[in-house]
Amino acid sequence: MTYDVIIAGAGPAGLTAAIYACRGGLNTLVLERAFAGGQMAISHIIDNYPGFENEVTGAALAHSMKLQAQNLGAEIITEEITKFELQEPVKKITTTKNTYQAKAVILAMGASPRKLGVKGEDALIGAGVSYCATCDGAFFRGRDVAVVGGGNTAVEDALYLAKFCSKVYVVHRRDQFRAMKGMVDAAAKLPNIEFVLSHTPESINGENTVESLTVKDVNTGKTKDLAVAGIFIAVGQTPKSDLVKDQVETDEAGFIKADESCKTNLPGVSCAGDIRTKRMRQIVTAVADGAMAADNSLGIDCVLQAAKAQEQ
Repeated sequence: MTYDVIIAGAGPAGLTAAIYACRGGLNTLVLERAFAGGQMAISHIIDNYPGFENEVTGAALAHSMKLQAQNLGAEIITEEITKFELQEPVKKITTTKNTYQAKAVILAMGASPRKLGVKGEDALIGAGVSYCATCDGAFFRGRDVAVVGGGNTAVEDALYLAKFCSKVYVVHRRDQFRAMKGMVDAAAKLPNIEFVLSHTPESINGENTVESLTVKDVNTGKTKDLAVAGIFIAVGQTPKSDLVKDQVETDEAGFIKADESCKTNLPGVSCAGDIRTKRMRQIVTAVADGAMAADNSLGIDCVLQAAKAQEQ
């Protein structure tokens, strides 16, 4: 069986693409290695998605998107993709269990948290080092923790952790945050959040669990230890493009090159969400990408190319 479109990834971009593809009458398959929703699903509270005057949990929003896609006819299968063959008119995607074919493919695999690369990080992952505050924050109730990063995610993590942690240090290498001013102002007002600006992490210390974080002043070179039980790292993302980077064009960081049209350099192949080159990576921008990518898949070019290939 050849699908009209296969969507790799069931985050907000992939699920929105499935919704729009199904509404356009396309036979749609979504392949997801884990759970629907991606990083959205593990976001504790979302308060900037249009249409919700009150806060909504990431899990609830992800579940609603998944049900909407399924109700419209999308087939969602949990299998890990091992190979993409995207250069022919009929595309092939191989998983650990099956091989699927489609006339068009939407790459929406997202991105994974970037590591600091400092001493002690790998050894203490799961023993105090975390890349998801909403997943692991509750384990540190009443204790001191640190958040590393200066963007929206880092400050949002600090605000969340401050609800139940005794102290939250926010370590950032620059003297100003990249995060939205409103979020930074809200964090600055909380007595248990302390900004540690112009400092970089040097090492994560501890025998079996995290005991402290050593940071260095970028101006003086002096180091100091922050006594913390948990370290939450929020310093950006690495795109999950390894399986396709030899077929589609990517930038130096590995993000797939595509403008607002979401078209890649290959006919019939689009990308959407955090895996795409873009300035802002938010749920709302992922959703917009998904709609655009689905619209590309409705285009007559890839359908005609695939049909011609099947006739030969």
